Amino acid sequence: MLKIKKGDNVKVIAGKDKDKEGKVISVDPKNGRIVVEGINMVTKHMKPSAANQNGGRIEKEAPIDASNVMLVVNGKATRVGFKVEDGKKVRFAKATGEVIDK
Repeated sequence: MLKIKKGDNVKVIAGKDKDKEGKVISVDPKNGRIVVEGINMVTKHMKPSAANQNGGRIEKEAPIDASNVMLVVNGKATRVGFKVEDGKKVRFAKATGEVIDK
């Protein structure tokens, strides 16, 4: 199970986009990979189709490993932990102890 969810703000801590921040677009928990807005951009060659009349080269985000990002809470990158609060399992920021999931 991943500690990062869709919609979270994350900071890249390793790789070519190190120190960049972005919002998580999608999560693949089976393979441990995530897609972050504006991070790990790749050029994809597209054939003309009904949706894309011209075809050509487009820039899109490629998945990166979840271990290469950290969750950002209140502008600070932090590790994530789990605890049970009021009978419900919630994520919390280890740096501040603040509950992320309300």
